Amino acid sequence: MLSIFRACVLGIIQGVTEFFPVSSSGHLTIVPEIFGWKEFTTANCGLGFSAVLHLGTLCAVAVFFREEWERIIKGFFSSLKARPADWNDNQRLAWFLVLATIPAALFGFLFDDYVEERLGGLLSVGILLACGAFLMIFAEVVLSRAGTRRTLEEFSVKDALAMGVFQVFSLAPGLSRSGATISGGIFSGLSRESAAAFSFLMLAPISLGAGLYEIIKMTSEGVGEIGTAALICGFFASAVSGFLAIRFLLRFLRGGSLVPFISYSFAVACATIALAAIRH
Repeated sequence: MLSIFRACVLGIIQGVTEFFPVSSSGHLTIVPEIFGWKEFTTANCGLGFSAVLHLGTLCAVAVFFREEWERIIKGFFSSLKARPADWNDNQRLAWFLVLATIPAALFGFLFDDYVEERLGGLLSVGILLACGAFLMIFAEVVLSRAGTRRTLEEFSVKDALAMGVFQVFSLAPGLSRSGATISGGIFSGLSRESAAAFSFLMLAPISLGAGLYEIIKMTSEGVGEIGTAALICGFFASAVSGFLAIRFLLRFLRGGSLVPFISYSFAVACATIALAAIRH
């Protein structure tokens, strides 16, 4: 029963921090370490539990953007029968998502084990949280000096490549995926809200691939001390909290800035580095 409660807590944390630019992977490393939830640490359950939670946030994206996904999927298949010059907005958006997914998919396939083994400690997570905060500061500086920003309807190949490359950085635990990709979109010329919307759509293919890969590994390695019931509860907690987080953040970014998330990331980074130093 205790594992189920802890799984729900971590599921809620995953759902919120996956979309808020504060690093879900970092929080899933930090929280079990702080509270001594040993069955949920990376060393004990690997990335299997994290993968299940990511599939929960994938469901949140699928439900929240269900109309957009219907158009994108139809656009992808219809684009196979048309010339690129004749593609409509939905067909182009489908291929922009494919293009934006390739860098992280390749890097993850080649260096997944290295990242998991070398960059999962408290100290590296704290440092990368600070790096993510600095990245968002630069994005806010760029916005403050820019004029009119482009919308999702004006999305281009350059935007897809920029956000795809920045998504690679977020494979390291502690560097927020949404923070990195939203910053990449801002550097490319998009508005905050448009960059966030495409960032959330980008979550689907990368989370689906990574989640299925880790779950296949988990079926052979087992779920450790967690248990199946805790996995299921964590999944649903992640899906529900993720849906609410998407709705809140898209509304917030219409007029708000990344400053609250920058401040929070710096605070957590400092606390995490201090904790790592004390334990060392």
